Amino acid sequence: MTEMVHGSMPIRAGEPILPRWWRTVDRWTISCVLLLFAAGLLLGLAASPPLAARNGLPPFYYVERQAVFGALALVAMFLTSMLGPATLRRLSILGCGLSLAALAALPVLGTDFGKGAVRWYSLGFASVQPSEFLKPVFVVTVAWLMAAAQLPNGPPGRALSLGLAVLVVGLLAIQPDFGQAALVLFAWMAIYFVAGAPILLLVALCGATVIAGIAAYNGSAHFARRIDGFLSPELDPRTQLYFASNAIREGGFWGVGVGEGQVKRSLPDAHTDFIIAVAAEEYGLVLVLFVIALFATIAIRSLLRLMRERDAFIRLAGAGLVCMMSAQALINMGVAVRLLPAKGMTLPFVSYGGSSVVAAGIAMGLLLAFTRTRPQGAIGDILAHRGR
Repeated sequence: MTEMVHGSMPIRAGEPILPRWWRTVDRWTISCVLLLFAAGLLLGLAASPPLAARNGLPPFYYVERQAVFGALALVAMFLTSMLGPATLRRLSILGCGLSLAALAALPVLGTDFGKGAVRWYSLGFASVQPSEFLKPVFVVTVAWLMAAAQLPNGPPGRALSLGLAVLVVGLLAIQPDFGQAALVLFAWMAIYFVAGAPILLLVALCGATVIAGIAAYNGSAHFARRIDGFLSPELDPRTQLYFASNAIREGGFWGVGVGEGQVKRSLPDAHTDFIIAVAAEEYGLVLVLFVIALFATIAIRSLLRLMRERDAFIRLAGAGLVCMMSAQALINMGVAVRLLPAKGMTLPFVSYGGSSVVAAGIAMGLLLAFTRTRPQGAIGDILAHRGR
C-alpha cells in the first residue's frame, strides 16, 4: 500500500474511515468509558428497583431507560470521535449558540419537576437539561476563541471568551444551578491557564468567584440551605447527605454484599447524584477505587496525548474537556463523602439520566477526536529541532 509521510505519522492513501479511526484513536480511553457505563448499569440494577416500586413502575424501568440512554451516548461518542477538528469546531460553535438560546428560554418554558430549580424542558416522554449539552460545546468554543487570540492580528479572543463565560454563568445562576456555573467557570479558567494566563489574573478571578459565592449565599435561600447543611457539625438525619455518609461508612472495604444495601431505599437520588453511595455500601471501597482509577486513566492518557499535539486549538479544547469531566466526577464523589456541599451533579456515564449520559458521550467523543494520533510531528520533536 502506498504511504505518504508527514512528520512522524504515516498516512495510508485510500484507507477506509473505520480502520483509520481505530488505528489512531485511544483504545484505552474507550475501554475505560465502556467499563464506566457497565458499572453504571450494574449499580442501576441495585439502586433503581426501590425507586420504581415507589413510583408504581416495573422494577427495571430505570435500568432499561439507562441502557437506551447509554446506547445513544455511545453512538454519539463514536460518531463524534470520527470527525475532524475543523468540523467539530464549527458544530460546537453552532451547538453553543443553540444551547445558550435554550438556557435563556428556560425561565419561560422550563420546569423544575418540584426540585426548586428550573433546569429542564419537559417533553412528556422525557426531559432535556440544556446545561448538560452546553458544557462540552462551550469548552470547544472558548478554546477556539483563545487559540485565535494567539494568531497575529487575531481577535480579542480572551476577552470574548470571558464575556461568554460570564453570560453562561449568569444564565445558570438564574435557574439556580450554581454547581454547573462553578464547573463552567472552572473549565474556562483551566483553558485560560493552559493558554498562558498570568497567575495574578487567575488569583484575582478566584477572589471574584469567592465574592460572587458570598453574594449568592446572601441572595439565594436555595444556595444558603446547602452551604449551611454542609458547614453544620451535625448532619440532619432526614437529608440525603446523612443517608449517603452512613452508607459509605457501613460499606467499609468490601461492602455489605450485592443487593444488601439499604441506602437505595431511603435516597430519592440514589440512582443519580448519590450513585457512588450505593457503590460504596454494596461493593465497598474496592469498586469506588476502581471507578476513580477509570476516570484517572482517561484524564492522564488524554493529557499525555495532548502534550504531543502541535495545534493550539486542539490542545486547549482537549485540556478543557479533561478538566471539566474530571472536575465533575470529583464534585459528585466529593459531595457524597461530604467534602463539598450538595450540588446536584451526576457522575459521568455512571449516574442515571438522559441528558447527562448523552452529553457525556458527546464530550468524550470530542476528547477522543482531539486526542487521535495525527500526521504530524510531536511538539517535543519541533522544540528539539529548534534547539539544534
